[in-house]
Amino acid sequence: MASPAVPDPDDAPLLLFDGDCNLCHGAVQFVIRRDRRARFRFAALQSEAGRRALQRVGAPPTLPDSMVLVHRGRFWTRSGAALAVARRLPFPWPCASVFWLVPAPLRDLVYGWIARNRYRWFGRRSECWVPTPALRARFADADERR
Repeated sequence: MASPAVPDPDDAPLLLFDGDCNLCHGAVQFVIRRDRRARFRFAALQSEAGRRALQRVGAPPTLPDSMVLVHRGRFWTRSGAALAVARRLPFPWPCASVFWLVPAPLRDLVYGWIARNRYRWFGRRSECWVPTPALRARFADADERR
């Protein structure tokens, strides 16, 4: 079976995540396994590639504990990022779009509670995960991961 084509970096959704967080690492693995067309790219929030992407879309230099989705000049944080990612995954994950109906402050309250406790519940990574050679092209910060 041929590997999926690498997305155009300028048009691919870029998922920024906390590179030290086991929960965030798990979320990235979750997306990779379900993103059969390899549309998503990834980078740690702490990476230079992540900082450049945030700067390009006018995001504040420091964000709350959050995953961030950057795509086509826009960015989503917290629960908005999670829902925007789910919408771009194959069925059944777009069904989570129903949660857009829940007011963002309420969604983000739950997201924030999980984010505040993520290290205690899931732990920290002692070293940065290095993607396999097949996945390296999907990581905007691949050159920083050694």
